Amino acid sequence: MLATFGGTRKRGVVVMRRLVMIVALGTIVSLLGGLLPASQALAGRGPKWQIVPAQPFTLPAEFCGFKIRVAFLGNQYSKVLKSSNGTEITLATGATRISYTNRSNGKTIIPNVSGPSKTIVYPDGSAFLALKGHSGLFLPPDLAQRFRLPGVSVTAGALTIGFDPDGHLTSLSLHGHVLVDVCAALS
Repeated sequence: MLATFGGTRKRGVVVMRRLVMIVALGTIVSLLGGLLPASQALAGRGPKWQIVPAQPFTLPAEFCGFKIRVAFLGNQYSKVLKSSNGTEITLATGATRISYTNRSNGKTIIPNVSGPSKTIVYPDGSAFLALKGHSGLFLPPDLAQRFRLPGVSVTAGALTIGFDPDGHLTSLSLHGHVLVDVCAALS
């Protein structure tokens, strides 16, 4: 099941595609893959928290010059809050690591990307992400150059990202540092 944003499946699919294309962090990519209910005992977080399934995928070579297999390890939980004006806020937390594997040479690293994160999707379809702690970040070459960040990295600190209603990245701010340049580490 696809997560829907702004109340319509079509708008949700557009936003989802843009988010996956631009920013893929353990929490967000997992969340966009769909939510499965979990018992309170399983989640250990209280009412309305859900376990987030995470499917492995392969990043195309445009991000680092070689394909990277991305797999999520650990448990991630989310909770969706809805306001009367149609704004949806998704909170995510958990103990997550991402396994990054260079498909050419087999080299693998497994950094911590536990977050936590907050995703706000407004009724017009625009979105704002607020990430703290360790977060995975994927940027296509043009955006990596624009924001002077590696194409694939793990950041430490506060990372905020804004999207317009069409899913285009409008802002990115990192108050912290790049903990791991994944492209360099896997070369």
